[in-house]
Amino acid sequence: MLDTVFKAPRVITVVGESARSIGVKDGTIVAIEPLDADLRAERVIELGDDVVLMPGLVDTHVHINEPGRTEWEGFATATRAAAAGGVTTVIDMPLNSIPATTTVEALEIKRKAADGAVFVDIGFWGGAVPGNLGQLRPLHDAGVFGFKCFLLHSGVDEFQPLSSAELEQYLGTMQDFGALMIVHAENSQAIDRAPAADGERYRRFLASRPRGAENMAIAEVIEAARYTRARVHILHLSSSDALPMLASAKRDGVLITVETCPHYLSFTSEAIPDGATQFKCCPPIRESSNREQLWQGLRDGVIDTIVTDHSPSTPELKRFDIGDFGVAWGGISSLQLGLRAVWSQARTHGFTLTDVAEWMSARTANQAGLTRKGRIALGYDADLCLFAPDEAAVVSAADLEHRHPITPYDGMALAGVVRETWLGGEPIDLTAPPRGRLLRRGDV
Repeated sequence: MLDTVFKAPRVITVVGESARSIGVKDGTIVAIEPLDADLRAERVIELGDDVVLMPGLVDTHVHINEPGRTEWEGFATATRAAAAGGVTTVIDMPLNSIPATTTVEALEIKRKAADGAVFVDIGFWGGAVPGNLGQLRPLHDAGVFGFKCFLLHSGVDEFQPLSSAELEQYLGTMQDFGALMIVHAENSQAIDRAPAADGERYRRFLASRPRGAENMAIAEVIEAARYTRARVHILHLSSSDALPMLASAKRDGVLITVETCPHYLSFTSEAIPDGATQFKCCPPIRESSNREQLWQGLRDGVIDTIVTDHSPSTPELKRFDIGDFGVAWGGISSLQLGLRAVWSQARTHGFTLTDVAEWMSARTANQAGLTRKGRIALGYDADLCLFAPDEAAVVSAADLEHRHPITPYDGMALAGVVRETWLGGEPIDLTAPPRGRLLRRGDV
């Protein structure tokens, strides 16, 4: 007798979309059979053909900010938003919280703050900053999923960037124990030489973060990875100019993967109003032609994954009072909306929900080494999203679950509605106590 059987005319499995019965026992997928299979269970859920049973999303780029800046965002509010958006696993970034996750002690402080407060499963990245080279192996052994570094000022003083020499040194050390380095790739010198970003004109802000700064930094990461043979990952790619050299590096066998974000695939710089600082992020949202090239990068397989880079702040830090892009905090709040935003654009570009699940579930889980996440497959966790792709709804920021009602998607009509999100074989109830687990690398 199984715990639950889903009878679904539309299921996204490893072989694509098909009609299947999915059997769940003790939180694990134990049966994948034809739709009319006689699977016996305590609970049978029959879905209509208007709902697609998808693997829960795995978002590997989320800034939760707790402890230390919990007024920006916290574990409870962020993971509520994740669950409402079909996300069942998040991996939290090591900065914007205080302390930053650059020591084992700081990791345990963060884990203690998250314990009992998360509605979805959560893991943690470690930080690679000047002076903590000796902390990398202890953090790895303590269960972080890899390490993040910046190549320019991060925006917070407690998380300093690595120099070119330090990047190579740190990658050489990580290669010894197989750790992954994820990189915010923008060149500080190129940005220092760019025009200032002050004022309410979005065009001025865009000019202050030129494509060349991103391209130069990515080239540096590629060559450092080529020399050290370490694994690297490029965060939030916004410059389509970098796609040819990334494709070349992959052909050469450099161990590099690439992500982009829903906002780079949804918005265009030409349509951003002056003073609309809810659109500010770094690197910036670029031109419409650039957006189309990013979609081509996904089609070609140069870009591997899509993640939200949910990076919230208080309304005051967005400086809506003056609309000045030079002083406003740079970050997009979108954790609850990633699936819908990507699907809205993907369907118009000729992609399917199978493609979306590959980018936002299977490959993100692979990148982090989450061997039981991101797929509807035998032996995997029964983390599921019930998604109605042909429905649509207008976004109201006030109705979102993250801490502050700020998002550039406010007022947009997005395709798809998340009907339910299941974690470990049970539906997530946002009115009940949280039951998400704290994950360590190697445990999953």
